[in-house]
Amino acid sequence: MATQYSRGRRRAAGPASARRVTEAFTAERPRDPQREARRRRGPFRQITDFAASSGVGQKGGMALAATGLVLTVSVPVTGPVMAAQEPVQAASAVSAAPQPEISAAPGARIDFSRSIVATKADPDGKLKQLLSAQSAGSITRAASAGTLGNPLAAMTVVSPFGYRVSPITGGSGDFHRGEDLVAQCGTSVLAAAAGTVTFASWDQYGGGNRVVVDHGNGLKTTYNHLSSFNVTNGQKVSRGDVVAFSGTTGASTGCHLHFEVEVNGNVVDPTGWL
Repeated sequence: MATQYSRGRRRAAGPASARRVTEAFTAERPRDPQREARRRRGPFRQITDFAASSGVGQKGGMALAATGLVLTVSVPVTGPVMAAQEPVQAASAVSAAPQPEISAAPGARIDFSRSIVATKADPDGKLKQLLSAQSAGSITRAASAGTLGNPLAAMTVVSPFGYRVSPITGGSGDFHRGEDLVAQCGTSVLAAAAGTVTFASWDQYGGGNRVVVDHGNGLKTTYNHLSSFNVTNGQKVSRGDVVAFSGTTGASTGCHLHFEVEVNGNVVDPTGWL
């Protein structure tokens, strides 16, 4: 039976019950599987791991690595907080696939087309390779095309290579040994390729003032009806050098340039080389 007091608390009238006994908690606390791993890590490794997961690992880890205290730096990829990530593997550590072994017999002959490996940016190199590998007479039209430069800055053909009506006699069946190009008298005439001047004089067969440049291995170019020439016999010239000036000397009916290409002493169509 309880007694009521003025302050509202009740006091038990009977004897106090026995004190409640607290049971001991014996269940084993679950272990964190990563706890032992964290204990085994050094303090600096723990700092860098924390920095990597919190988004500041790049600068902080690199600063520690610079002092020689940390050997492995983990760099976060994007977000500020990320899960543990695999260490980035250096490119040099990636094992390359085994390459097949290439071998050749000691006496094996290696042959290839030199003209194929020459580039259009080096026409003199291509011509030199062609002429060093074979005589000009055995070079195909496909291989020779583009190996000679234009003898004039502006190229306009008025009379092509081959048979035509003679502008001098008016007779048919006249064989034109080169091609006639439009050029006012005094226009600069350019060497079609590097070579040696073998003739710079008057041509008694109608060429007038004439220059011949030998490019080697049977290839020559000639420049005819010139008003004057700018080179001498035996002089070395490079592609594009001014060798003469156009005119109308010799068997000519007006100012122009008569340009020829000779292969082993025989004239050929210049368009196969330009």
